[in-house]
Amino acid sequence: MNVTAYRRGRTVRTIAASMLAVAALGLTAACGGSGDGGSDNEGKAKSSASAPADKTAKGGSADAKDAKTQAQKIGAASEDEPIGDCDVNKTVFSLQKVKNPINHLLLKATNGAGVDCKLVGYPGLKFGEEAQSATPVNEDSQPQSVVVLAPGESAYAGITTSAGDGSGSEGREVNSLEVFIDGSEDPASVELPGGSVYIDSAAQVTYWQTTAQDALTW
Repeated sequence: MNVTAYRRGRTVRTIAASMLAVAALGLTAACGGSGDGGSDNEGKAKSSASAPADKTAKGGSADAKDAKTQAQKIGAASEDEPIGDCDVNKTVFSLQKVKNPINHLLLKATNGAGVDCKLVGYPGLKFGEEAQSATPVNEDSQPQSVVVLAPGESAYAGITTSAGDGSGSEGREVNSLEVFIDGSEDPASVELPGGSVYIDSAAQVTYWQTTAQDALTW
């Protein structure tokens, strides 16, 4: 082989090798770039997908908190406050004589306060300044529940002053009456019909009732 032919052959092989090397580098770069781009897009996709989810989660949490707060306000507003005893100083008392049954008086108590109140049990009655004890209660008249009065509403108690057949003892004429109610230490002075009333050992009072008719049943 002559020298010129040998040189040409080596040059062709060198060029071919160089082209192969360049092609290989290009392929490697292409593969590497594609892998990086795919990773970036995946990261962006995850970020893009998670962002609305995070906002939704935070929004849902805020909505739930607002709903809870609102419910607490409504619940607090709807809770019933305990009903207190009627105030003797804000209760208006009146006493009237009735035709039937005989020897009976009707005591009326009207709630003069601006809120609901309750009358527990029965009124304590002190007839006359010399009374040593309160008038006994008729236990048969006890109602099933405590009487609750809205502003302006009234409750009633029937009072037997003396025995209808004259069988009572220790009869006397009194000209004053003090009424005590549960929850108040001070009494209320109530004017007697006609200024005085006759009482004896048969005197008794009913529990508080919601109607005058019930109060005069006994």
